[in-house]
Amino acid sequence: MGDLPHRIIVSHAPPEAYATMTRPILAKLGYAILLPEEFESVAAEAENLRPAIRIVDERQLAEIPDESDGLPIVVLTGRHGVTGADSRIVGAIRRPAGMHELYRLIQQVMEEAPRSTPRVPVHLPACCLQDGREWWGTMLSISENGCLLRSPEPLMLGAHFEMIFALPREGEIRCEVETAYQLLPDVGIIFHGLPTTQRNAISRYVVEALGAKPPVEVEVVS
Repeated sequence: MGDLPHRIIVSHAPPEAYATMTRPILAKLGYAILLPEEFESVAAEAENLRPAIRIVDERQLAEIPDESDGLPIVVLTGRHGVTGADSRIVGAIRRPAGMHELYRLIQQVMEEAPRSTPRVPVHLPACCLQDGREWWGTMLSISENGCLLRSPEPLMLGAHFEMIFALPREGEIRCEVETAYQLLPDVGIIFHGLPTTQRNAISRYVVEALGAKPPVEVEVVS
C-alpha cells in the first residue's frame, strides 16, 4: 500500500457506518482505516506494526474479544451514545461517522497535541438550556469551534441546545451548540453560529491562556 500513514486504525464496521469520503479523506490526513483482514495483510509485510485504535460498530462489539493488546475502542453508535461499562471504550460517534466529527475524536484520543484550532484546558461552569430544562455542566477544554463538557444530565449525540458561559476578561458567551461525540465520560460540543465578536473573544482567551502570540492565519481542517 506504499508508504504507511503515521496512524493505522482497524475498523470493525460496515462501509455504511461511515459517511461518504470519510475514510479516503482521513487517509490523506495520515489515518488509514483498515478492515481486520486488510490490516493482517499489511502487518504480514511490516515488522512490529500495531494499530493505534479500533473503530467498532456497536452492533459488532460482542464480536471483539477481551484482548490484552490494550487498544482503545471508538464506537459507532446511535443517537443515545454508549455507557462506560466497557473499559476499552474511550469515545463514541453517531453513525454514519462524518469526517470532521471522527477526525476531532481520534485527534483527542490519539494525539498529544491535537491539530485543528488551538484548545486549552479550562474548568468553567456552563449553563445548558434545552426544551425548557436548565442545568449546569463544566467545560473542561475550549477552542473557537467547541468545547469538552462534563454534564450531569445525559446528552444524546446530535442533540441541539443552548449554552451560556463566561470567559475571564471576555465576558458572557451565549450560543447554540450540538453534541458531536463522546470522550467518556464527557461530550464534545460544537458551537454553531457564533458571531464574529464572540468567536474573536474565545480566540483571544485561548491565545492568552496558551501564553502565545496570535497564530498566523492558515487554512486547517477543523
